[in-house]
This record gives sequence, C-alpha cells and structure tokens, in this order.
Amino acid sequence: MSEMIIREAISKGLREALDNDDRVLLMGEDIGTYKGSYAVTRGFLEDYGADRVRDMPIAESVIVGSAVGAAMAGLRPIVEIMTINFALLAMDQIVNHAAKLRYMSNGQLTVPIIIRTVTGGGAQLAATHSQSLEGWFASVPGLKVVAPSTPYDALGLLRSSLKDDNPIVFVEHALLYGSKGVVPEDWYDVQIGSAAIRRVGSDVTIIAYSRMVEHAETAAEELIESEGKEAEVIDLRSLRPLDMDTILESVKKTGRAVVVEEAWKTGGFSGEIASSIQEEAFDYLDAPVLRVSGLDVPTPYATNLESAVFPDAKGIVDTIKKNFGF
Repeated sequence: MSEMIIREAISKGLREALDNDDRVLLMGEDIGTYKGSYAVTRGFLEDYGADRVRDMPIAESVIVGSAVGAAMAGLRPIVEIMTINFALLAMDQIVNHAAKLRYMSNGQLTVPIIIRTVTGGGAQLAATHSQSLEGWFASVPGLKVVAPSTPYDALGLLRSSLKDDNPIVFVEHALLYGSKGVVPEDWYDVQIGSAAIRRVGSDVTIIAYSRMVEHAETAAEELIESEGKEAEVIDLRSLRPLDMDTILESVKKTGRAVVVEEAWKTGGFSGEIASSIQEEAFDYLDAPVLRVSGLDVPTPYATNLESAVFPDAKGIVDTIKKNFGF
C-alpha cells in the first residue's frame, strides 16, 4: 500500500495505459509542453513523444471530433478537456457522435474514448469556469459518467474505463487533485456503476459524489456528535450507470434520504436520484427525500459569495435537523 494524491493516481493510470497499449494516445490543450493545466501529464511529452501526447488547438469540437474519428479507426484516445465548461463547445461531438455511433451502426462501430474533464467551483474562477455539468452528460444514453472522490477510485475507475468500448466522461474535481489516500501496490480496478458505502449508519442515508462526499462524511460526524444519529454515506462514484441497488438498500434500512450535489438544484441530477427513490422505495420512507444543492445563480468570483453558493457540511446538517426533527 502507498499513499498518493488524486493527481498522482490519475497520472499513474495514464502511464499504465500508454505503456500497455500502443493504441492509446492523449489529446488535449496544453497537455504536452505546458505539462497539463493541473499537472497530471507532467513529463509525459518527454517520455512518450508528440505522437502519443498531442497538444491540440483551442477548439474543443476539433479535439473531441478528432478523437471520435481516431476511435472509430481503431485507436483508444484519452481526451483532456481543460474544464467541463469548455465541453459545451463539443456537445455535438460528444452527444450526437460519440454517444450514438455504436447504436446507429448496429454495433459495427465503437467509440472507446475517455473524456477527462474538470468540474466544480471553489477556486475563484467565476461564473463561466465553475459549473458542474456532469449531470447533463449523465442524461445521455450511450455515455458513461464517472466521478471519483479518492485516489483509490480515481485509479480504479480509470483502469476500468480503459477496458470499456463505450465513450466515458471521466469527471475530476478541481479541488480534489491534492486529496490523499491509500492505493494498493497490487493491480485492482473499480467497477463502473458501483457505489461505495463510506460510512455505515441506520438513521439517514446521505448520497453524494465527487467533492460533496467529503462534506457528507463531515456532516455524518457532526450528526453523531450533536444528535446521536448515525448517517450512512454513499459515494456514487458513477452517475451513469447509476447504482440504484446500493441506494435503495440503504434507504430501506434508514427510512430517510438526502441527496447532495454541487450543481444547481433546478434540473440537477439529484432530482433524478430523489425521484427514483420515491418511485422504488416509497413504502419504506419515513419522510420526503431531501436535496441539498448549489444555489440557482451564476457562481460569484468573490470568495465569501462563492462559498455561500455551494453546499457544505453545515448546510447538510441544518437541512437534516430542520426536516427530520433530529
């Protein structure tokens, strides 16, 4: 076992892919000479050369479109989109090409690409660079969407993504790159579509992913200290496919559910989860399913205003106490 941060775990997975499969190449803005906007690909250009670590122009539609074509021709591109906000410029290539070509060709074509991108706010990057849009992609049939919160999951999910012949949106949070965790020396992977129970509890289920898992775990600690209530914390890890079995098993045990996400509440992916719980576990619920989400406003630049926009542990605890009577 060794300790590493998420940045190192992803870098390790990318190196494994390049070392083990000649069909793999990396494509993105500033991933070579600049070493990557978040330093994930530092040293890659020197070690693997410009043919396999390709600095691309500032044109996301070109980057993803080229990757789709390369994948159709037999390669396995790993694309880096600097931020999920920029993925909007490649929506046609992601949603109408990558996600649908396998279906439209009756399986004659596959598009095995991984689109690595960075989500979330909290770094004072303001309204156009601080959005959490992964839920949009999770609504599209043909795409898989994963969002690790630990180094262990980052490496394990990347390894599983590399074996998958479907297009995968691999979502990394900007504020989690420095998060530490233990990673086994022996090879392992993490199944796409499998959630993880981070804390066992019996009074309420808190469902989260990515950066919000940390806040959910802190909220669970505060609930046991202040109210003597045990919260079960579920880390989704994948948004599509979604592990509803783990969610429902927990909710049937606790009778209460809170879904936490950084994205806006209106149209948020938490609404999909809450609706599914209501439909499939209604008779087990002791209270309505709650949602704790980002405010429906553009993300401010000022630190004090930005911190007020996103959910935190206090907001989760206050919501639970107010609505569940704890």
